[in-house]
Formats: sequence, C-alpha cells, structure tokens
Amino acid sequence: MHRRNIRLRREYLYRKSLEGKERLLYEKKRKIREALEEGKPIPTELRNEEAALRKEIDLEDEITAVPRSTIDDEYANAPEKDPKILLTTSRNPSGPLTQFVKELKIVFPNAQRMNRGGQVISEIIETCRSHDFTDVILVHENRGVPDGIVISHLPFGPTAYFGLLNVVTRHDIKDKKSMGTMSEAYPHLIFDKFSTKLGERTVNILKHLFPVPKPDTKRILTFANQSDYISFRHHVYEKNGGPKLIELKEVGPRFELRLYQIKLGTMDQDEAQIEWVIKPYMNTSKKRTLLGD
Repeated sequence: MHRRNIRLRREYLYRKSLEGKERLLYEKKRKIREALEEGKPIPTELRNEEAALRKEIDLEDEITAVPRSTIDDEYANAPEKDPKILLTTSRNPSGPLTQFVKELKIVFPNAQRMNRGGQVISEIIETCRSHDFTDVILVHENRGVPDGIVISHLPFGPTAYFGLLNVVTRHDIKDKKSMGTMSEAYPHLIFDKFSTKLGERTVNILKHLFPVPKPDTKRILTFANQSDYISFRHHVYEKNGGPKLIELKEVGPRFELRLYQIKLGTMDQDEAQIEWVIKPYMNTSKKRTLLGD
C-alpha cells in the first residue's frame, strides 16, 4: 500500500508538471480556431505547426478541448462514492473540545471519530489513505475553546484552514424544549453569498463533505457568508398543518468559520503549494469581501 501511494503521488506531480505545457498548447489551438472562424490568415509563428495542430483540433470534443488542471481532478471521483471522513483533535483535548467533536460526528454523515493519542499527522494521513477515507478533519483549541478546523481532502488535497469562532454546542443551547432532535439523515445544504471565485472554491471544499440527500429529508445545514465570516447553523423542520405551516427547530451546534488558507496538498505536506492565503493588508479594506457580496 505504501508503494501504491508513492506511485500515485508521483503520477500527481507529473500531471501537475505538464499543466504549463498543456496550457501553452491550448493557447496555440485557440489562436488557430479563431483564425479559421474569422477567416483570417494563420499567425506566422504557428504556420509550421498548423497541420499537426489542426489534426488534434479535429479529434477534440467539448470535454477534451479545454485542458484539465489538478484542481479539476481533486473531486473528479466525488459523485461516484459517498464521503468517508475521519474526525480527530489536537493532542490532549479538553472536555469542551471532545464534546464539540462528538457533535461534529453527527453533523458529518459517514464520519468516524478517533482519539489522537500520540499519533503524528503524517501517520494519520497515511492510515486514512490506505483505508479509503476521502477527508480528514482536525479540530484545534486554545485554552479549552475550539479555535480552528482543518479540512484535508484525500488523497492529494486540497487542504482548507479555517478559524473557528463563537462555538455553541448542542449541550450549551439553553432552550432545550424548542430544540429539535439530532437526525442522522443526509442533510440538504444551503450556501448563501459565495459569489466570488474564492467563494466557489470554498463551497466546493465544504459541499463534498456531505453525501447526496434524499428529497424528503427534513434536515438542513446552512453556511451563510457575511463579511467573509461563514455562519453555520443546523436545523430540522416539520410540516404541521400543511406546506405553508413549517416549524423550524435549531439542532446545534452553531459556530462561525473564517477562511485563512487553502493549500494544494494534504496537511502533512509542508512543501505543498499555497493556493490562497489571507494577508494582513486584506483586513484594512472594509468594503472589499473575498468570498462574496
């Protein structure tokens, strides 16, 4: 299994190294297509390659005409199987962190919780790869308060780093009578105000943590973006007296996420390329939002 992972990693790096060449070839074909469609002469620098490139153009369709990147391949197999998630914590977790992770286990269907013990991240990632896990979620804390969550997609990334704020566990919600029961049905997802390219990337990372729900599922998870802070809420609803009379009950937990980094590898790969990272000057522009309007 270790040799297989090494081989797959080499193949991934090789495909990534070809992206620049494929992009250059794509630009040459695009110029030839445009010249033929507009009835203009072929650009001088491409006349020696025209015959070979036109043969390739004739063999392409809508899917193969555009080069794929490693980002396109990250979730290419996601529709074929349900996610399988490992939930773990930083070492020596406190009581509040342990309680929070127990509730996250029910938030994410098909999740398994593991006591970290003395295991290092590289060992955890390697074990998860060999057992066909699709994601690893690591929750951090500071002085007993959960303050960070890392979502790493397997086998090769991406990895998203979020700050965790205002955590209220189901155990801490005071109004127990109005609180709904904790359903384990596959939930419907609501993503609000993720309109930028970075916002769409964030949605793509989060939505693939959940399998496709049944149409009649009465469980809803909401990720609502406001000023680049993502509010998470967990509800169930009941229809009492017809479709216009819907009773919504919060289940918990609730918290806010703040994205601060996306990396193109797994969390054990320190050398992985950083796709996006928040920088200090970004906080000075109050009117500019990164995830959406």
